[in-house]
Amino acid sequence: MPDQQSLPTRDLIGYRNQPPEFAWPDDARVAVNFCINYEEGGELCILNGDDRSEMRLSDVDVQSRIGGRDLNIESSYEYGARVGYWRLLKAFTDRGLKATVNLVGLAGEQNPHSLKAMIDAGFDLQPHGWRWIDYQTLTEPQERELIVKGIRQVKDLTGAAPLGYYAGMPSINTRKLVVEMGNFLYDSDVYNDDLPYWSPDYPDLLLIPYSLDTNDSRFGRGERCYQVGGEFFTYLKDSFDQLYVEGMDSPKMMTVGLHARLLGRPGRIGALHQFLDYITNHDRVWVCRRDDLARHWAEHCPNG
Repeated sequence: MPDQQSLPTRDLIGYRNQPPEFAWPDDARVAVNFCINYEEGGELCILNGDDRSEMRLSDVDVQSRIGGRDLNIESSYEYGARVGYWRLLKAFTDRGLKATVNLVGLAGEQNPHSLKAMIDAGFDLQPHGWRWIDYQTLTEPQERELIVKGIRQVKDLTGAAPLGYYAGMPSINTRKLVVEMGNFLYDSDVYNDDLPYWSPDYPDLLLIPYSLDTNDSRFGRGERCYQVGGEFFTYLKDSFDQLYVEGMDSPKMMTVGLHARLLGRPGRIGALHQFLDYITNHDRVWVCRRDDLARHWAEHCPNG
């Protein structure tokens, strides 16, 4: 029996440049999944019972304020929930496209209008932790309780338990707890491939890699990679173009991570409009929800 620190298993080999033979719907070369990370309201904040303020992924260049509130970063996050989210939503609904919402439970609980709009738009909801925090700071029972809470929230909203989970900052216990819940088909807390693959530790759990490079988090002050929206569009386009070429021989997958407080700003949202128009002008592209991608893979590439 492996000890706790040996799981999840590391895999440096993967498909060995021999991915499974399969096809996406309509023989698409690339499946593109957009994930809107709905985190605003679930971040570190004294008002949420934390001992410090948030410091990550915003336009505010700060350090955590221990024992107090940081009104600037609170307000920056509020912009995402109040304004930026609606810009992201409109970019998809105007084109009749579907996306996935990585839903931080507490954030959604504080904004029922946004939750309704997600569901009305036909987006799938993937729990992103009840809080947007580092889960390595929690005990296993504490983390289990919050995962159960997130499942219950999505089930109450949609009538069905969620199929996928993405902690973002998982603990060594997260994947084990996800499997323990019994309802999850897939886990997104990996970044190590351009295609889904089955977990080497839990044969019934599909792992669908997320992405931190095709991700607007690089607008955040701590990242300092993108200064203007055009840089983000160029990187997305270059990534897509390469995958589209490779997809002639073997289909590929692309995940794009979005944050309302970052890309939802007026000077950046144009990058999303440009990219959506660019990929939808290609014939063999499947813009899909994450749960649809997972179901398709499970049906056409079952484990074993």
